[in-house]
Amino acid sequence: MSRRRKNRSKNSLQALVHKNRHSILTFWRIIKYGIASFFRNAWLSVAATAIMFVTLTIISVTLISRNVLEDTVADISSNIEMSIYISQNFADPEIVSEITESIMSLDSVVSVTYISPDQARDDFRAEATAAGDIDALQALNEATNMFPGTFNIEVTNLDDLSELEYLVEHDELIIAAIDPRHPPSFLSEHREAIDNIAGVVVFIERGGVIIAAIFVVISTLIIFNTIRMAIFNRREEIYMMKLIGANRSFIRGPFIVEATQYGVIAAFITAGLCTAGLFIINENAESIGLVVEPTISMLGSYWPLALLGLIGVGAFIGVFSSFLATQKYLKLQ
Repeated sequence: MSRRRKNRSKNSLQALVHKNRHSILTFWRIIKYGIASFFRNAWLSVAATAIMFVTLTIISVTLISRNVLEDTVADISSNIEMSIYISQNFADPEIVSEITESIMSLDSVVSVTYISPDQARDDFRAEATAAGDIDALQALNEATNMFPGTFNIEVTNLDDLSELEYLVEHDELIIAAIDPRHPPSFLSEHREAIDNIAGVVVFIERGGVIIAAIFVVISTLIIFNTIRMAIFNRREEIYMMKLIGANRSFIRGPFIVEATQYGVIAAFITAGLCTAGLFIINENAESIGLVVEPTISMLGSYWPLALLGLIGVGAFIGVFSSFLATQKYLKLQ
């Protein structure tokens, strides 16, 4: 009995080894045939890869642009302060302190800095002196101090000033203290500029998503038709493979490998060109007001994940398209 068990165990082990070898050999043949098919249909492969490259580039540019614009808006938010101007009659330290506390109680406010009328006058004189503006200095010396007290307010999000607006419109002390000659900056002509800055990010994000979705569909259709043409060119070969017992997985495998190559190649090209483009833009970023350095630093730290993400998206589109094409053909057969 023990000898029979040993023989059975030995036979089972040999069968398992043989099965694993056969699986590895089959997998290798699928890879080999897929690569050969890619070069056999060179022009179709180039066209499909080009469309895949355009798709991945649009997706990448959308994500990168969104990140760059968010960093730019964040930088602008840290440098642009919302201003509330109060009359000199309300520049008393106790009133200033009470208004400051009211403003700081808002969740959307990061910090508040108060500039008194005297300090505003001194700052104006210093700027005019540095610029050599004699007329401005003369006018300043002849006029009385008509500068208002100014609350410079830094907010967390330029796109949401609702809390600050509500406070200015409903706080009785602030309403009474506001200088009628100088309305709050975020309620004047500056509001349009603020809305434009905040709206750029939303526009790029939504527009990029729509365009990327359109090109994903186009890529899927083109790769689908490319694989169908490849199947048509190899229909006799596929017929012979079925006659000798090849299963559907073996027939479908090379086409999936071929389509996956479109995504992988396009991903590497996209990654290289987008990275080069970022560095080129970064050279002139300061002159055009863009903040690109944080995005470059992030990609420098996580470039393997970014590259794998591009490869994954490209491979998925290719596999999905080729699976649909082969599935339809095999069903017809």
